[in-house]
Amino acid sequence: MKAVTWQGKRDVRVESVADPRILEPTDAIVRVTSTGICGSDLHLYETLGSFIDPGDVLGHEPMGIVEEVGAEVTHIEPGDRVVVPFNISCGHCYMCDRGLQSQCETTQVRSKGKGAALLGYTKLYGQVAGGQAEFLRVPQAHYGPIPVPAGPPDERFLYLSDVVPTAWQAVRYANIPDGGSVAVFGLGPIGQMSCRVAQHLGAGRVIGVDLVPERLAMAERRGVATVDLRDTSDVATTIQDMTDGRGPDSVIDAVGMEAHGSPVGKLAQQLTTLLPKAVAAKLTERAGVDRLGALLASIATVRRGGTISLSGVYGGMLDPLPMMELFDKQIQLRMGQANVRRWVDDILPLVAADDDPLGTQDFATHILPLTEAPHGYDIFQRKQDGAIKVLLRP
Repeated sequence: MKAVTWQGKRDVRVESVADPRILEPTDAIVRVTSTGICGSDLHLYETLGSFIDPGDVLGHEPMGIVEEVGAEVTHIEPGDRVVVPFNISCGHCYMCDRGLQSQCETTQVRSKGKGAALLGYTKLYGQVAGGQAEFLRVPQAHYGPIPVPAGPPDERFLYLSDVVPTAWQAVRYANIPDGGSVAVFGLGPIGQMSCRVAQHLGAGRVIGVDLVPERLAMAERRGVATVDLRDTSDVATTIQDMTDGRGPDSVIDAVGMEAHGSPVGKLAQQLTTLLPKAVAAKLTERAGVDRLGALLASIATVRRGGTISLSGVYGGMLDPLPMMELFDKQIQLRMGQANVRRWVDDILPLVAADDDPLGTQDFATHILPLTEAPHGYDIFQRKQDGAIKVLLRP
């Protein structure tokens, strides 16, 4: 089959690889009909190459048609249309029972001290072949795959794999009061969807922060107030002036480890990519430093007693944080990988509804054939050609 493989920094290629097959009775094989390029994939494209090997298949946002199932998979069968969550979780362990599927104890990568295994995401999370391919082996398929109805286009359901549950959790974790205010830092796919979910769940004021014109314009079309980082030297004061001088009730950081405006962290990340892989991996695991521009701005912006929700991926171990400010302002922090299956029952009726309240059907800015994946990665990483969300069609 054809699949998108990692070959090095900013180097992904579509190659022929072995077809997947059933290895465990809880496996399924899915013929992929659509798959997304995620902002998290760009971390592999740019900074986390020390945890991935040439030839590894990328991608963790797939959906498609079931081709084959193992003996213990009974809730889906060949011919069913399914979305595959990026978490690989069993559904019956201590963590899954508590709605923490991203910490599943059955697939937890204990050798690396990490949570549940993920599709297409490095040795840290199980080195499981991903979904940017023609076919996908789905472990723990007795629980993970989400059946969806036939009829509507893939774009209505594909984002159940990651984008919508991640945004939903970000908003829930943000603890926005009814009619309250929230600022969303970063208007990539997760930030855009977080704005839409916050509006749907009753936020009174949603403010989006970015510096890419196309991203700002997309948010504005959905009724989001925006702050262009190119127009202000003090984003915290700008947003506080928009929220009665005290700041928003909640802030969602949808940027993560590769924030703009963090030159020291950026330099540290770039230098790490120049080291031998074994050395770089050890250094990142023990002394990694994130670009903290978005998080520091979130801390400065949120009102006293407010909540910051982190959905952007962070991977540093020595990140300096302003603990005095966090303590003095009595800020609450919540964060973590999305627990996809925890939120599906709330979300599926929305993405299936005729009125499409979250705007999933026109969310993608680019839909490309799988063979053009390298171009998709390039324009997404460079923020060129208006690329906000890129989908691939095998």
